[in-house]
Amino acid sequence: MAADWEEIRRLAADFQRAQFAETVQRLSERNCIEIIHKLVEDKQLDVVHTLDGKEYITPAQISREIRDELYVHGGRVNIVDLQQIINVDWVHVENRASDIAKFDRGVQLVLGQLIDNAYLDRLAEEVNDKLQEAGLISIAELCKSYDLPGDFLTEVLSKRLGKLIQGEMDQYNRGIIFTQAFVARHKARIQGLFSAITRPTPVSSMIGAFGFQEHLLYSVLEELVNTGRLKGTVVGGRQDKAVYIPDIYARTQNAWVDSFLQQNGYLEFDSLVRLGIPDPSSYIKKRFKSSKLLFLRAACVGQGLVDQVEASVEEAVSSASWTDIQPILPSCLSEEDVGILISQAMRNINAQSSARVLGETVVVSEKFISSCLALFDEDMQKKALKEVKNNPVFLITEDDIKQASMLTESSTSSKKDKREADRRKKATEGSGSVKAGGGGNAREIRIRKTKKKGRKDEDSDEETGSSQQSMYRNKQTEVPFMAEDEIITVLEQRLADCPEEILSELAEQLSRPLTKNYQEVLRTVFMSSSSSTTGASKKKSMKDLQEEISNLYNNIRLFEKGTKLFSDETQVNIAKHVLRTVCADMTNILVNFLAADMMMSAENPSSITSEVRLKIIGKLPEETKGPLMKLHNALNGKSIEDFLTNIESSAEVCGFMLKKFVLCVCIACRQVLFMHRHALLEQLRDTEDPALVLHLTSVLLFQAQTQNMLHAPGRCVPQIIGTLTGRITEQQQLLASYQSLVVKQLVSHKQDEGDQEEPDEDTRAVRTQIMALTPQVKELVQKKTEE
Repeated sequence: MAADWEEIRRLAADFQRAQFAETVQRLSERNCIEIIHKLVEDKQLDVVHTLDGKEYITPAQISREIRDELYVHGGRVNIVDLQQIINVDWVHVENRASDIAKFDRGVQLVLGQLIDNAYLDRLAEEVNDKLQEAGLISIAELCKSYDLPGDFLTEVLSKRLGKLIQGEMDQYNRGIIFTQAFVARHKARIQGLFSAITRPTPVSSMIGAFGFQEHLLYSVLEELVNTGRLKGTVVGGRQDKAVYIPDIYARTQNAWVDSFLQQNGYLEFDSLVRLGIPDPSSYIKKRFKSSKLLFLRAACVGQGLVDQVEASVEEAVSSASWTDIQPILPSCLSEEDVGILISQAMRNINAQSSARVLGETVVVSEKFISSCLALFDEDMQKKALKEVKNNPVFLITEDDIKQASMLTESSTSSKKDKREADRRKKATEGSGSVKAGGGGNAREIRIRKTKKKGRKDEDSDEETGSSQQSMYRNKQTEVPFMAEDEIITVLEQRLADCPEEILSELAEQLSRPLTKNYQEVLRTVFMSSSSSTTGASKKKSMKDLQEEISNLYNNIRLFEKGTKLFSDETQVNIAKHVLRTVCADMTNILVNFLAADMMMSAENPSSITSEVRLKIIGKLPEETKGPLMKLHNALNGKSIEDFLTNIESSAEVCGFMLKKFVLCVCIACRQVLFMHRHALLEQLRDTEDPALVLHLTSVLLFQAQTQNMLHAPGRCVPQIIGTLTGRITEQQQLLASYQSLVVKQLVSHKQDEGDQEEPDEDTRAVRTQIMALTPQVKELVQKKTEE
């Protein structure tokens, strides 16, 4: 009890002291944080939060801790590791580390790592140990081992060479460090190896075979060669094509090169390469500085060989002949090299204008080429005579026309007066004068030139003719002499010793001069024979031409009447055929008559083609050119009436009178029909061709039944036979059977030509039937025409 009571009194005393004691102010943790945050914002306090937020740390403390950790880690520490150790944000660690590396020369910041000099010294000592053991060490290997950049290691180690590192760095390759002992061993190996070499050897093969360090090998090799320890030379520089050539081989090599050049006069680059000289051109220029050599693409040649080529070219020029350079040239020279050599030789003797090169190696004198032109004089004269006879119109020129016009001007005026007098005399005879074969209703009239209703059409025709005329006038026609193949054949016959390989080029060179000479010969022959040619073309008198033109004119009108019995399409086909045959012949007679005044007439007017006719019309005077150009254009149309209209005006300007008669049953008509039928019967009697027999038969039967002449193409035979249906009832079956057999024969004949086989039995049977019916068909025509 006493103890308890004593405890109560002590507690009462403590309570009393507490009541009389003064109060003390204390801050909570939250208040402290807010106060520090305010000081930091006011920049009165510089502290950094730790990553867990429980502590503050000053920048100076960060720097001290970074240095402590750098020391603890042996002089090399990563900033990422420091951030985890110090437990602050990585930015603060990086900033403080950068400041340390900036202000402390003994510390460096490399690839995010702090490294001090103590660490670099230890690294240099380790490198020295490896170097002494291996004799050579590569910076690249050290980069892999220490995870540091090559430039940094090269700079660091180069500062410590001769101090901590007992070695030296290769001056050609700063990535290699070696010791003197290694260099001595390397030098001894190189010296022994290259002393034993007796032929050119690529240096690269030695590096691969014996494991030499490349740059060190070149340095030592150059030193040994320059000091005379190695008797040889290195050509090709410090590259893959570098070759070591021993003096013993070089002496032999030089002796061979000198001997070959002296004996042959050239050096082939490929031969020198095979001999072990990698750069032949430089070697030759260095070896033969004083010699005058001509360098080509694949070789170089001496002055002696050039002199031989010059002598051969000069001889060919002086003797007006040719020479082949190939026998005196080396076979190793390419075509390009041969061309360069020949060109140089021709320049040296100034023969570029007096000779030319053919076939790559043959030099031909210009005089020789000119002499070859004389080989064709005889052939040229014969061909010119033949050409003048066959195609005189293509040989006439504008100058010839002017010359002919001047020579015939006076005679032309007198001829016109004579023609005008004849026309007046004939016009006075009137319709009462009956000519032979004219009949009672026949009359001779003058067809006057009349204007067409459509002036626009006339202008259009004139413009068309004018454009065609100008086209042919401006086109310079040049008659060819010979093709190149023909020229080659003549040269082979008359130049037996000339090389065949240059004949084609020689023919090409001669082609243009021969053509030009031929034009002159043609002109000379044409002008000399123009008078005789003109005389021959005018053998027909005006009376003969008048009669021939009148007969053709009447025939055309009768043919036109016959075409009107057919359908429109068949009429067009028959009209085109008449225009291209009979009408074209009549037009050619008129054109050839006018061409005689300009020495352009042909012996046979039927041989004049459309192109020749157009060329002649283009050279005619203006007063005759217009009507004849319209007549020429009408031949390409589809209407015979247009042609007849234009033939009247064309005949008038040519001075001819057209004998016109009424198309009715008259003596003249019957006479023309009789003569036409007689001509067709004669042709039918002589032919055995089934297709022609059918053609003539249908035309003759048509004339016999309709009393109208017909001039139709073979493709219109079915239409002609169709018009006879119902008019020859008794013989209709025979004609139809014969037509069917002819068609079958033509079809089978085309098939046999395509298959190129023997005719089958059906074809032979058709042929047999045709042969049997042909006499019957001819007899049928004979009876029908006699009725």
